[in-house]
Amino acid sequence: MANKITKLFNIQYPVVQGGMIWVSGHKLASAVSNAGGLGLIGAGSMYPDVLREHIQKCKKNTAKPFGVNVPMLYPDIEKIMDIIVEEGVKIVFTSAGNPKTWTPFLKEKGITVVHVVSSVKFALKAAAAGVDAVVCEGFEAGGHNGREETTTFTLIPMVKEQVKIPVIAAGGIGSGRGMLAAMVLGADGVQIGSRFAATEESSAHKNFKNSIVATKDGDTELTLKELAPVRLIKNKFFNEVQELYQQNPTIEEIKKLLGRARAKKGMFEGDLENGELEIGQIAGIIHQIKPAKVVLNEIIEEFNLVKVNVGRL
Repeated sequence: MANKITKLFNIQYPVVQGGMIWVSGHKLASAVSNAGGLGLIGAGSMYPDVLREHIQKCKKNTAKPFGVNVPMLYPDIEKIMDIIVEEGVKIVFTSAGNPKTWTPFLKEKGITVVHVVSSVKFALKAAAAGVDAVVCEGFEAGGHNGREETTTFTLIPMVKEQVKIPVIAAGGIGSGRGMLAAMVLGADGVQIGSRFAATEESSAHKNFKNSIVATKDGDTELTLKELAPVRLIKNKFFNEVQELYQQNPTIEEIKKLLGRARAKKGMFEGDLENGELEIGQIAGIIHQIKPAKVVLNEIIEEFNLVKVNVGRL
């Protein structure tokens, strides 16, 4: 399945595992890479020394390419970037910030850089900054999204029309059918988060994994736009946020309710009532916790089967 993305990352399939906080550790990243995709370590929930440990363990567990996802709002980002260079990481995905800030530094070190965008405007800025590819993440995605609420399948063709670098689709993709649809619309590859969050190798708490499997259509909603838009499973904490909104709160009041480590509490520690449970709308088609290799193989098998059947229409 050779194309621009497989050549860019030197991988077998144009499938990238999302670098999710509290979910994407070395076990998941190495499992996806060993299965032929591109595994990503999610640095957003790791202290610098913890990230170094995960990178070193990932190198021991796979001889294939893997990368690190770095939200640029991270407070110790200088340390994070230095560790990435020191440990010889060859692929970095950046998000939540200006791509001009770190792209030149990383490119000078021979690192392939991909930036996550939620609009055509930011895709153009990323391309101008010199990134090697962009991830177009739509409204359906879990985690932190763009405020524009542009859906993935609307965003892909608009970005593809404007940029010449490879485009990776993300948000609402969790099957071979979804992968094929994204690529028909112009994507060169896909990034999948939610389905890999519910795998055996995911570092998420088992309670959170089970809640993903139980999630159905309408059970998630985008909220907290005043801080950083995030899609959450509706639970006690989510309901408290909605009740606060009825009072026309200030940003400070919202921050006070949010407090600290809500995502860790929910996704990593398994508090399904008081924690943030970040997941995409595609959770509605996730019905079982499986090994990452099985998940990737199922996606590719379905992609190939549906591609043949569509060709017969």
